[in-house]
Amino acid sequence: MALSAQDLKTALRQFATPAQAKTAAWFFKTGPGEYGEGDQFIGVKVPQIRAVCRQFKNLPLKEVETLLHSPIHEHRLAAVIILNGQYAQQPNQVLMLYLKALDDGFVNNWDIIDSSCEHIVGAHVYANGGDLLQQLASGDLWHKRVAMVSTFAWLKKGEPGPTLEIAELLWQEKHDLLQKAVGWMLRELGKRVDEELLTDFLDRHAHQMPRTQLRYALERLPEHRRRHYMNV
Repeated sequence: MALSAQDLKTALRQFATPAQAKTAAWFFKTGPGEYGEGDQFIGVKVPQIRAVCRQFKNLPLKEVETLLHSPIHEHRLAAVIILNGQYAQQPNQVLMLYLKALDDGFVNNWDIIDSSCEHIVGAHVYANGGDLLQQLASGDLWHKRVAMVSTFAWLKKGEPGPTLEIAELLWQEKHDLLQKAVGWMLRELGKRVDEELLTDFLDRHAHQMPRTQLRYALERLPEHRRRHYMNV
């Protein structure tokens, strides 16, 4: 018997607790005017979600799409985790489904994005080229975060180009979720590829960079360098 989205929802529900749902709703800023306004949680922790997803790794794409359209946060997170694993077998279909869900407002929180975009968007652009990252970087908050965090796919292969390019487009963004994303990728650039590339970027921009972004970017530098850039 084929697995369904409803089967996965039932499996997740076994791990749900009201206390975790309340904590997650606070942590992911679901109040009026906050970035996660209106999102709903049933209260399942990420390790439990991943464990359930392993049992549903071959869930038909149509059923994954049903999960992506759920108002429940954990359902959407489960959907993108499954898509990560299915990308290699059907890359174009997975990418199109992911981008449509992003456009339609279902890939709409940082954990959902950070768990998936490098494995889908990043993997696709790395393999095929094109200007998708640049297009995404001109979009809304979540499109921009996808553009930035997707460049992790290159950093993990020792390649700095896309990270530097997208960071140049986004480093002046006002939203803290973008400042953190840019700072995080810059930090990983210095850690995984070349610290000098990071310091070159900081030499150009540190005096104007948002403090949150700068602190993230500096985390792995020696203390004397952190002090220097925080005081420029």
